[in-house]
Amino acid sequence: MPVQSLLLLSHALFCLGIYGILTRRHAIGLLLSIELILNAAALNFVLFSRAFGHVQAQAFALFIIALAACEAVVGLAIIIRLSRTAKTVFADHVDLLKG
Repeated sequence: MPVQSLLLLSHALFCLGIYGILTRRHAIGLLLSIELILNAAALNFVLFSRAFGHVQAQAFALFIIALAACEAVVGLAIIIRLSRTAKTVFADHVDLLKG
């Protein structure tokens, strides 16, 4: 596949992630949107590594994949804790830090 079409795919993933962050109220939906943004960044690193032949970009892509896995684990732990204490997973309804 040509690099331009894959860059367009990466751009679409990034835009979907931003749209998801701006419109979702559910905490799991927010985590999925962040995952889309991180995957778009990793795809960009791999594409530019392929286009210019830099191996360092692939190392950054692996770092992003590891970061996304850690973010998913910590985020789900926070969501489980919030759902037990606040009885909701909607980001708008959680006000545990107020007052």
